[in-house]
Amino acid sequence: MKRVLDSKRRLMARKARIRKKIRGTSERPRVSVCFSNKNIIAQVIDDDAGRTLVSLSSLGKDSPAKGKNAVAARQIGEALADKMKASGISTVVFDRNGKLYHGRVKVFAEAMREKGLIL
Repeated sequence: MKRVLDSKRRLMARKARIRKKIRGTSERPRVSVCFSNKNIIAQVIDDDAGRTLVSLSSLGKDSPAKGKNAVAARQIGEALADKMKASGISTVVFDRNGKLYHGRVKVFAEAMREKGLIL
């Protein structure tokens, strides 16, 4: 039990450390990605205005991917990049939400970069 609590505490500390350094603006919004046990949720946030500009997830009927694996992360990243380009957003700040930049998080970010976004 102690190991689970320690890993949660480390995750929350990483999350707080990352969030105090990055901030999304209207010119350069923040892309936040969340990996739950079953799905992937990503949203583009303007922290100054306090609103979500674009969002996408693996939930729902019209989602580009189902599941939570690296293939789904790539598809969600590419689809979110396309939606952002359609909204006129080309430069963003990447918020990995406390997760290590490895695996699904890395695949998601690389898919967005391949579509031409500047992270």
